[in-house]
Amino acid sequence: MSDDEREEKELDLTSPEVVTKYKSAAEIANKALQLVLSECRPKAKIVDLCEKGDSFIREQTGNMYKNVKKKIERGVAFPTCISVNNTVCHFSPLASDEIVLEEGDMLKIDLGCHIDGFIAVVAHTHVLQEGPVTGRAADVLAAANTAAEVALRLVRPGRKNKDVTEAIQKVAAAYDCKIVEGVLSHQLKQFVIDGNKVVLSVPSPETRVDDAEFEENEVYAVDIVTSTGDGKPKLLDEKQTTIYKRAVDKSYHLKMKTSRFIFSEISQKFPIMPFSARALEEKRARLGLVECVNHDLLQPYPVLHEKSGDYVAHIKFTVLLMPNGSDRVTSHPLQELQPTKTIDDPEIKAWLALGTKTKKKGGGKKKKGKKGDKPEESAEAEPMDATTNGASSQE
Repeated sequence: MSDDEREEKELDLTSPEVVTKYKSAAEIANKALQLVLSECRPKAKIVDLCEKGDSFIREQTGNMYKNVKKKIERGVAFPTCISVNNTVCHFSPLASDEIVLEEGDMLKIDLGCHIDGFIAVVAHTHVLQEGPVTGRAADVLAAANTAAEVALRLVRPGRKNKDVTEAIQKVAAAYDCKIVEGVLSHQLKQFVIDGNKVVLSVPSPETRVDDAEFEENEVYAVDIVTSTGDGKPKLLDEKQTTIYKRAVDKSYHLKMKTSRFIFSEISQKFPIMPFSARALEEKRARLGLVECVNHDLLQPYPVLHEKSGDYVAHIKFTVLLMPNGSDRVTSHPLQELQPTKTIDDPEIKAWLALGTKTKKKGGGKKKKGKKGDKPEESAEAEPMDATTNGASSQE
């Protein structure tokens, strides 16, 4: 076997070391999410919360693989975003921003961590209030959660990406909500946050993706965004965009000195992963980023909005398609929900009843769990409806 083949072979989940790196990144992402969530209270500044999430990821990853001969890249794979109410995604303001959280806000926390380029991402939605979430706010959250549970069971070897697209539409409709257009669930690979295999959230003439089949040893970021509105978000203000990713395959000779300075800084600090403009000197960045984006050297992650008054929920998890079944490595339990809708659709119930683990052939003995072992993720998920509090279904 040539070195190249060996390199290729070792970079997927067949290598225990790769699995460990994914799981370590996932553990840090889950803890970062927990930390940010614990600091979310009325009048907390959003920029401070985003910075806390990013600092925690940098600090935790910085403590790993310190004494290895070959330098291992590690850190933030996606900057911490907190998008409130009808804001759909990617809100991670600059240091000068004064926006704060308010009681009753529906906030979507989104972040990612990587170790040696092996990426774990997570997004979670929380309503800033005491007691259970009720009414349409509960519906939109239950829709996102139930769609995520169904997707977890359908993103598995042998299934097709379009099966997932169709299923999540059906789940959202059962709660009288919409899946938000333009959201993509991507395959994750080493140093690649937006792999070529993609699950489309909503089929549309503008967005076409190739049909694809999921395969064993692949990793996916499953990304579900639901809305009580029409699910067609708009870009209201380009100035709100602060997250960018370097387009590695593009080159252009920048005219402005400021742009060249900023692009050189980006190339050194953030050659591959998305980053926040907060990490750059603010005045200079505002000027320089424009020319970089205009010439496609940077890919912007725009801040999108539904209409004022619409509720938007976001759940994203990372799943490893292991030989023994699907392993969801990032998630966070939801607060108590009391949705107004009940899921009666037999097809949705059948999807939720599917297991996430693969049955082994032959009657192998079951290993006894050690004390303190985490219980296996339960195979069946409850739909969230008016009769159950589904807070338990995101283990």
